[in-house]
Amino acid sequence: MPEVETGRYTVGVFKDVVTAERGIDALKRQGFTPDALSLLAVDKPEHAGLLHKVFGRPGDKVEVQGVGSTVAGGSLIQAVGGGPDLAKTGLANALKRVGFQAHDGRIFETLTGRGGVLVAVRSEPRAADALATLHCYGGGNAAIGAWTGRV
Repeated sequence: MPEVETGRYTVGVFKDVVTAERGIDALKRQGFTPDALSLLAVDKPEHAGLLHKVFGRPGDKVEVQGVGSTVAGGSLIQAVGGGPDLAKTGLANALKRVGFQAHDGRIFETLTGRGGVLVAVRSEPRAADALATLHCYGGGNAAIGAWTGRV
């Protein structure tokens, strides 16, 4: 697969829709637009409703190895290779494309599989702001993807 610029993401997993919505609202108040956000969650009506509220349209159905049927929206899915890669390799391996270590990906995959809402922010210039907001509002294991090529 050819190497493409995917951008850098800050990712956290919220325990439920209520806390995810609070975190997303805080990100928006700080100037992060819906275009900068990505969400991934197990396919449940409440998760689909959150995606519709954030993006103004239903989320895409994406099969993720190790998680199952999910709803997703935002640029992260394409950045990690799209639905076919997620179905084949799972979230842990796919997140390597945006600079995360496999162990971070496994944590995100496990928390999402347990019903959490993964929220990613494409925000390289403001990654620290996104990270602080995710942490403050309950985004578990929030982390910034490695800044590859910058060391």
